[in-house]
Amino acid sequence: MLRKPIFNLLLISSIIFFSCGQKPKSEEKKAPVRLTFDHILGIKYHEVKRRFSTGLSFNEMGFQQEPTWIIQFKSNDTVMAWSPQKQRMQPFFLMYDHGDVYNFAKEYFRIKKVTKDSLLFQRLQVQKKEIASDIRSDVNITYYSENYIENVLNTTPEVLQRPTKADTLYIAGLAEKANRDPANPKTAFAGRQPVQFIPRSEIISAMQKSTTDPFSGRTAAYDYLFPEYRIVISRAYKDFGYEFSAVVDTSGKIHLTKFGNVLPEHREARKKSLEAIIDVYLRNLVKVIPGSTLGIPHSSEITLVVVGRKQN
Repeated sequence: MLRKPIFNLLLISSIIFFSCGQKPKSEEKKAPVRLTFDHILGIKYHEVKRRFSTGLSFNEMGFQQEPTWIIQFKSNDTVMAWSPQKQRMQPFFLMYDHGDVYNFAKEYFRIKKVTKDSLLFQRLQVQKKEIASDIRSDVNITYYSENYIENVLNTTPEVLQRPTKADTLYIAGLAEKANRDPANPKTAFAGRQPVQFIPRSEIISAMQKSTTDPFSGRTAAYDYLFPEYRIVISRAYKDFGYEFSAVVDTSGKIHLTKFGNVLPEHREARKKSLEAIIDVYLRNLVKVIPGSTLGIPHSSEITLVVVGRKQN
């Protein structure tokens, strides 16, 4: 006589237990759905903003995010992008990765907004199938359609792409801090227009080396972030070759900062030799124009390879 009530009680308890462990369908997280671009096919978009999450185009290193892309969705799996080298639009396969992450033109993006007037992407740095959580993925990109730029905003892409007043104030603040301690590499930052060396004598030559390498991902930005120069002196007191780092201040003065490949007991002698090369040769034989950003001169760190060749 007791079995049926006990069975019913257990059944009711089981239903309550499992019901409590399940979320209503309205609360279940929906799986991301691949986007469709049918409503924007054929619309040409110009990149007008490329900003960090701070809203600025620059970071503390002096690195500038520059808006340059022009894109057009040709189909749901093809994006046309402007090639500055070939001066024409080129097709790229639009690969759906996962969630809202897509890849085209060898870049990964999180697509946040898609309308006929604008697009909002987040550029992502992906290594070994993992999205980097550092500054390399902290880039927000805004595109406006040609129609929106011309007929609603009544302007041009070039005007919209200019650095903002906030960018200028930020760079002015960094420059003021760097120039208070002009020889300090910790406050110096990369000039958007790097240091220039202009020879004053035929016995010296100076050129900036390009370190770009598409295979290792070193873009043209490296040439102003980490500028390297090769200076050759043809009538030196002896043959030598040294590589070292230095900070160039707003007056064009070169301050030695780092050098390597020397035993500890020879370090002081090497330091004096390098300072003599700077004071005797570089100060007198080249005109040094300091690095600057948005027209504001400031201290910046560079790498120098100085080669001396004794006259026979």
